[in-house]
Amino acid sequence: MYLRFSEYDDSLLKRPAEGRDDITEAVRSIVSDVRKRGDEALRDYALRFDGSSLDSLFVSEREFEEAEAAVPEDLKEAIRHAGANIRCFHEAERPQEECVETEEGVVCSRRVVPIRHVGLYVPGGTAPLFSTVLMLAIPAVVAGCQDIILATPAKNGVVSPAILYAASSAGVGKVLKVGGAQAIAAFAYGTESVPRRDKIFGPGNSYVTEAKRQVSSDTAIDMLAGPSEVMVVIDRSSDPSYAAADLLSQAEHGPDSQAMLLIRSDSLAEAASIHSAVEKAIGEELALIGRHEYMLPSLSHSFAFPFHSDDALIDAVNAYAPEHLILSTANADELAERVENAGSVFVGPYTPESAGDYASGTNHTLPTSGWARSSSGVSLDSFLKKITFQRITGHGLANLGRTIMTMAEAEGLAAHSYAVKVRVGDGI
Repeated sequence: MYLRFSEYDDSLLKRPAEGRDDITEAVRSIVSDVRKRGDEALRDYALRFDGSSLDSLFVSEREFEEAEAAVPEDLKEAIRHAGANIRCFHEAERPQEECVETEEGVVCSRRVVPIRHVGLYVPGGTAPLFSTVLMLAIPAVVAGCQDIILATPAKNGVVSPAILYAASSAGVGKVLKVGGAQAIAAFAYGTESVPRRDKIFGPGNSYVTEAKRQVSSDTAIDMLAGPSEVMVVIDRSSDPSYAAADLLSQAEHGPDSQAMLLIRSDSLAEAASIHSAVEKAIGEELALIGRHEYMLPSLSHSFAFPFHSDDALIDAVNAYAPEHLILSTANADELAERVENAGSVFVGPYTPESAGDYASGTNHTLPTSGWARSSSGVSLDSFLKKITFQRITGHGLANLGRTIMTMAEAEGLAAHSYAVKVRVGDGI
């Protein structure tokens, strides 16, 4: 049995345990070292962890040219196609600026301003995630961020050509050849070569996540992303092979990923039959796909739950708040209307989660570990800040002044009251 079949119990909606004291201490040491030794520390860690002896910490123009020549044409076309959809969706997210006269002579407005200095982190380990380059770089460019640096590890001195091509195609030309907690520390505090960033974006392993947590009191971060997760909702109309593929596509992210199956059925026997069909499909697909070293540990802490009402099912979805939610039932559209907590929702049998990971247009940098109850995934808004303005005429302040003074004096803030009085006098 790949997914344990169990009557629903909310105590089973637990993620795999995260966090280790040894990681916390190791990251604290790396962050401290980068703050003290700057570029020298970055070079030492690049050699130690990635086998890279770096003359320059940044990718050269020639390396960009060599990368473009090395990427196969079909992959270039796929990157361009995905990039066009991601750009289209994120351009549509541009917020409107507001200007309101709240009363005569009192005008309030809000202006949208891009964050100037941003750092984008892209993992480059066993699977260099060039798709993440598109998901971070495109909204940063669309938002108008003026100073964008992308960091990714160079293995033996070489950055993945696909990562460099994706960066170039997205409009980012400054790539730091450093990964791990040391890259996050450089972004947060700066070094001789790496200017400090105002906000840091991007997923990573447990060391990167811990580094983001430790520096978050000194610089802004997008989120603390944990292991990937998916919740797949099916019923008797669903194709079990589709459900199995969706579950495995998340399980292959790593042994700490989690894949949950929710089965809408009229009886326990029907749910057990549907579960059995999915289990069979998982076994068949595992034999085809491989990557068992990632998938089997992931499936070992995943569950299949039967539900006999939509209400109970949706309550479980919103309680878990999955990073990815796939609704593949006969009434998927109706269920989608009731979703409150999810990072991204995939509706219908022909909407695999991998579409959102790569090319549909939405962003794949999403809240995990239940943070979807209160947080959103990366979007254009993530790269923007909003500043409010107000302009008040003398007539407007005369009308509003008494209210301000009364409230300020009730709070014991006499100087606040006087700031109005000195302008309009006592005759208001």
